Amino acid sequence: MKFVIIGGDAAGMSAAMQIVRNSEGNEIVTLERGEIYSYGQCGLPYIFGREVDSFDDLIARTPETFRNKYGIDARQLHEVTKVDCDHKVVYGIDHNNGEEFKESYDRLLIATGADPVMPPWEGKDLSGIYSLKTIPDAKNIMDGLEDKVDQVAIIGGGYIGLEMAENLAAIGKKICIIDRGNRLGKIFDEDMSELIHKEAEKQGIELLLGESVEGFNGNKKVKSVITDKGEYETDLVLAAVGVAPNTSFLNGTGIYTSYNQAIEVNAFMETSIMDIYSAGDCATQFHRVKQRPDYVPLGTHANKQGRIAGLNMVDHRRTFQGIVGTSILKFFDLTLGRTGISSQEAKEAHIPYETVKIESTHAAGYYSKEDPMTLKLIYDEQSRCLLGGQIIGGQGVDKRIDVLATAIYHWMTVDDLVDLDISYSPPYNSVWDPIQQAARRAK
Repeated sequence: MKFVIIGGDAAGMSAAMQIVRNSEGNEIVTLERGEIYSYGQCGLPYIFGREVDSFDDLIARTPETFRNKYGIDARQLHEVTKVDCDHKVVYGIDHNNGEEFKESYDRLLIATGADPVMPPWEGKDLSGIYSLKTIPDAKNIMDGLEDKVDQVAIIGGGYIGLEMAENLAAIGKKICIIDRGNRLGKIFDEDMSELIHKEAEKQGIELLLGESVEGFNGNKKVKSVITDKGEYETDLVLAAVGVAPNTSFLNGTGIYTSYNQAIEVNAFMETSIMDIYSAGDCATQFHRVKQRPDYVPLGTHANKQGRIAGLNMVDHRRTFQGIVGTSILKFFDLTLGRTGISSQEAKEAHIPYETVKIESTHAAGYYSKEDPMTLKLIYDEQSRCLLGGQIIGGQGVDKRIDVLATAIYHWMTVDDLVDLDISYSPPYNSVWDPIQQAARRAK
């Protein structure tokens, strides 16, 4: 059989490797519109803060490795522009020579990821305005930072905005974050977001919240950001207002997409058209708590979905078991972790819920008095099943958020948390772990 995969990063190459490992004698063609294959996008902010030494450190496998070691026809600068589902042919542009190409397939995987959103702001084409998703994006920002940059305006207070604020501040840049909402970190409940605001202010980050960007001023190069409430001088702008699935080339194919144009897939990663699969940031993910398809574009999900897609493409029938929305990030001296759904999401899903929030420490109180942790649980008022968890603090957040993610995945109740046999030694925990302390206070 001939397998064609559109996209050469997490989902696409996870699938390709499963095809290699679980079948023989097949042809595998991967079509990547960029030049770089299989790299860690999530590590890009840490290049700027010099926590990661070089872009090469982020690359897991090169195209040459896929070709020479695994026999995959890994093509670079091949952008797919059209899919003919009836005749099983993809069309596109080979940017190596500017010529058109077409490629037939027996089974197709669409793993094209997502692109940064750039709203139609006036002046958005001025130099000095960037988004961050790929290594070339990061290199462009690096080049821009060499041009006498002191003040940086970051638009958006999500994952990328917060991580870039920390890492650019680490190299001496003055940072302001502009967000049209009234808080940073909207994946957290409002009372938890306040902790993020305090940390930002402690670190000298200027917050311009509740302001909508309208455009930019400058003569060829950006000099200021204009919002509905004022104008602010800047030397460089990073737009980090979200991503959108890269699926517009599928218009007219009949492949079902969600409200945001993410490709709808079933548990086998199959689309609405036979022999076409999808995975990663261009596809939906089944949310175990919400019990419906959702869109949570994270590298963990992309790799898992890609693996499942590859197995199913060679008839090793496996199902994707879904997500619970777990994520974690570092923001200066804080670790921000969350899993499951927030209070707002519970409201939107019409789930009667209760919450409990405590202040604790990652270790025994007498051992670690200076490392506070704020932990919040959201649970079903009737069944007492755990719906979500949010933790903000220093050490130990990662451990607890993963315990909560496992508990939510397995439909545990807050009462079940109390019974868990969790490790204890004063440098690592209290006799009652913070998640158990919170669970014991549940109504």
